[in-house]
Amino acid sequence: MKVFSTIMICVWGILAVSCAGTSFKKAEVEIAGETFTLEIAYTQEQQQQGLMNRKRLGANEGMLFVYDYDKKMSFWMKNTSIPLSIAYITSEGVVKEIHDLEPYRLSPVNSRHSVRYALELNQGRFSQLGIRPGMKIFDPGTIPLSLLK
Repeated sequence: MKVFSTIMICVWGILAVSCAGTSFKKAEVEIAGETFTLEIAYTQEQQQQGLMNRKRLGANEGMLFVYDYDKKMSFWMKNTSIPLSIAYITSEGVVKEIHDLEPYRLSPVNSRHSVRYALELNQGRFSQLGIRPGMKIFDPGTIPLSLLK
């Protein structure tokens, strides 16, 4: 079986980006052969802010939500105008679920499984990359702890 969705950590940036007073560190990550710039949401403040109030998201940009333990997750689209897709990912880096998210929708999209990560990309991008549930898309051990502080 071809693995189209292997995410290999190429270069982890230590750059910070600020949006509405919340700053995010960025990581350059290879996803299915393309380089993506992912903002890392690790603190509660970063996770609550997410991609709210953004005007655009580049084709190869996204946000990786990182948690300390596995749990069932819930995301909504309050103040988010960009159509997104979200992948719920295990602590081993395996995609369990992918959902499309509607702009401004306040009802939550819950994970059915306990997971460690959530990855938001532009809506339909996972499909374009051939990523589907059951695929391992990255090695969590490659996330530098310096990005989580």
